[in-house]
Amino acid sequence: MFRSLLVCLAGAAAATAQPAPDWPKVNAETLKHYQAVIRMDSTSGNETKVAEYIKGVLDAEGIPATVYEKEPGRGNLIARLKGNGSRKPLLIMGHSDTVKVDAAKWGHPPFSADIADGFVYGRGTLDDKDNLTASLMTMLLLKRSGAALDRDVIFVSESGEEGQSTVGAGYLVAEHWPEIEAEICLAEGGSVVRRGGEVRYALIQTTEKIPRGAQLVAHGPAGHGSRPLRTNAILHLASAVERIALWDPPMRFNDTTRYYFEKLANVSSPEDAARYKALFDPARSAAARQYLAEHEPGHYSMLHTSISPNMISGGYQTNVIPSEARATLDIRALPDENMPEFFDLMRKVIDDPQVEVVPTARISREAAAPSRIDSEAYRAIEAANRNVYRTITLPQMSTGATDMAYLRAKGVQCYGIGPMVDEEDAAKGFGAHSDQERLLESALYEFVQFNWEVVTALAVHR
Repeated sequence: MFRSLLVCLAGAAAATAQPAPDWPKVNAETLKHYQAVIRMDSTSGNETKVAEYIKGVLDAEGIPATVYEKEPGRGNLIARLKGNGSRKPLLIMGHSDTVKVDAAKWGHPPFSADIADGFVYGRGTLDDKDNLTASLMTMLLLKRSGAALDRDVIFVSESGEEGQSTVGAGYLVAEHWPEIEAEICLAEGGSVVRRGGEVRYALIQTTEKIPRGAQLVAHGPAGHGSRPLRTNAILHLASAVERIALWDPPMRFNDTTRYYFEKLANVSSPEDAARYKALFDPARSAAARQYLAEHEPGHYSMLHTSISPNMISGGYQTNVIPSEARATLDIRALPDENMPEFFDLMRKVIDDPQVEVVPTARISREAAAPSRIDSEAYRAIEAANRNVYRTITLPQMSTGATDMAYLRAKGVQCYGIGPMVDEEDAAKGFGAHSDQERLLESALYEFVQFNWEVVTALAVHR
């Protein structure tokens, strides 16, 4: 009887164990699909052709997939592998649109997917056809493995992320929520940071700032330019812009940012570590924030709701003093920021009755609590980072915006992931949204392995 039990247990283990994919073969297929979608010019408005390509790949494997359009050409794809329903679904998502290009500034044509010096070049290599391809490959590998799933795995190729989410995530959440509802989501927003050829740490986005907006509107009497006025609207606007741009708004940590700076100090140089630790010391925090504002603006932005004056307009003729001038502000709010109170603080900082603070509408992304860093999903991501990249994981609050905000607002635990990138690349002009964009070919393959490890850990029956 004991022997029979051992045989049964061994049989069960064999049934649930998943053989490792043939990675060299998988890599070749990954590159084929990656180059194919990069070569499609899907700057916002042309996403359906990407969705149809992916649907063709999935159809050939017997994976059900449907393309939905709110507007012609703005296709979203939803595919699903069914589990036994004992656990809520896992959603893996990438967006198929990209920002526009100035082709004259590219060393390799932006839709060429050229490979040179170990890099794949093209618009979307980092944002976000890496996630799109890795998600596609994960679906194919799951299907081919015949793995028994405890939860459905849903794959979304999303349109409109780069500025018109109403045709992408916003549309899917509003009109197709039952088809994408999930407990956990993996999408863009993270990275594995390499400096000088050495991996430093992995960043996982667990929360993000929320885009808000306002205009500063200055008023004053019009007049002749030959008789300068101290009441000139442009003069008052200039003073207000300077005050608001140099203001150090109240600093507030959340669970993600507190943990991030604490752990970042542990993997930084002594000088940098002392500065990050000083953020938690009221006597030294102001000096540390000033340094970050001047030298590490990304880190500085994580500390508070930020304001960047990005557009100024006023006047219509050189010899006419205008009666009105405007500055448009890009405000990125902490997830729990009380915006009416924050606008009141801005008015006190400006302290000028000739200048109004006028809130403006932005993309409708709702604020939500950060995703948990003590969850099964986060632990699976940590484990995959250790196995694939041999590095630690830090949770991060993104200063930019992603469409995971729509999902977090619905209660989904969302985690932003991404491939390994060289920290030096952005300064060289090869980052996301830059005049050129590239990803290490080897990093793409490692990212597929990372996705495979996380998804099988979370979805495959054990």
